[in-house]
Amino acid sequence: MQIIKFGTDGWRGIIAREFTFENLSIVAQATIDYMKKEGLAEKGLVIGYDRRFLSREFAERSAEIAAANGIRVLLTEDYTPTPAVSWAVHSRGAGLGIMITASHNPPVYNGFKVKESFGGSARPSTTKTIEEQVEANIAQKRESLSTPFAEALSEGLITVFDANADYHAQLRKYVDMDLIKKSGIRFVVDPMFGAGSGAFPALLPEGVEIHGDCNPAFGGQAPEPIMEHLQELSETVKKGGYRAGLALDGDADRIGAVDENGEFFSSHMIYTVIMRHLIEHKGMRGGVVKTVSTTQMINRLAEKYGIELFETPIGFKHICELMLDHDILMGGEESGGLGVKGHIPERDGILMGLLLLEAMAMSGKSLKELLDETMDEIGHFFYRRIDAQIEQAAKERLIESLKSGGITEIAGAKVEATNFSDGFKFIFSGGSWLLIRPSGTEPVLRLYSEAGSLADVEKFLAAGRELAGL
Repeated sequence: MQIIKFGTDGWRGIIAREFTFENLSIVAQATIDYMKKEGLAEKGLVIGYDRRFLSREFAERSAEIAAANGIRVLLTEDYTPTPAVSWAVHSRGAGLGIMITASHNPPVYNGFKVKESFGGSARPSTTKTIEEQVEANIAQKRESLSTPFAEALSEGLITVFDANADYHAQLRKYVDMDLIKKSGIRFVVDPMFGAGSGAFPALLPEGVEIHGDCNPAFGGQAPEPIMEHLQELSETVKKGGYRAGLALDGDADRIGAVDENGEFFSSHMIYTVIMRHLIEHKGMRGGVVKTVSTTQMINRLAEKYGIELFETPIGFKHICELMLDHDILMGGEESGGLGVKGHIPERDGILMGLLLLEAMAMSGKSLKELLDETMDEIGHFFYRRIDAQIEQAAKERLIESLKSGGITEIAGAKVEATNFSDGFKFIFSGGSWLLIRPSGTEPVLRLYSEAGSLADVEKFLAAGRELAGL
């Protein structure tokens, strides 16, 4: 029996290898046991699922287990974006939520995300308790309880519902849809065959959607909105003369974009534009949170507006905890996960796409113009990340070497500060930085750098490779 562990957001595995109905049943039963011990059972459980292979069947199996344990289930009637499920947990006062999805992972994966009552990703303390319950149940050879789906449905233990209705109503309250419509902005959305398909057409029918059909293979690539995967979106924008292209990951909690020229508009740029929009156009205030690999532009804007800045390890669960404990305007990470005040402490790619369109509509400017205007004030930044294969022994030597400290200069630049909370981040004058982050689970070394020029970025990345002996 393979050890089941929750990662940065849930438990994931290859379908039919690790992610089996047997293992899913074990995790679902442990999650139900957690609900009972924490006094959450009476509040019920929301379950949703994406468009991956067998996702609906895995969701129904989870519902059967909950029903057999006496917990009432609200099961989405069809595939649904993760943020819509999170909103349902929050708005309906449920004790917990389960989302069957592997997010942006390759098509062979599926996964199990847990959402807490506040409508965000389960905190590390919660997933740790569920993991411990999994281990205890396995050790005790406890079988998962189960009531046949049709029987639980007829008895009212499972209720099928539309999670999108309330979620779309919330989005319409948050974003001025009429203003976007009146602006006449022509845009394209690429949901990458995922659970976000149909969301923008329902909210803003004027937009164009590509890759909205059902394709569990996601067109042969991982549904991750990164530059390499958005070439068709880019070409569509350029050929059609559209002003923006928006992209969602497999469960629509992450965002990517291309500007009016078809150029990739990274999560760093999206965070920067939306943060300024919230403050200057919508009059909102609060602190901001960024992960250790996220752009220095957020630091500059926080300084400009005199607001508190927090920096966390990678993973939105860390941002979520701060959003629960502090007055946070916005939080975000390099992978495209962004959340905002007045919603739920959760990544929401659909809301972020709408906010980008609203920023354009309110300002009358394009994405590129909005970014250039900001960088003209706070400084121009360039960013690049590379993932390199590294042998385990070399990775361990590198970690020990970096832990020992003593590095005062990299590529001729003086190290002015360090942050070793998640990897090894070296900060130089002017806000440039290099992050060396060995993977804890794979023979992979991730190198991130941001600087005032692409030449400097390449220089720091090359120095990182040299330090690693690559």
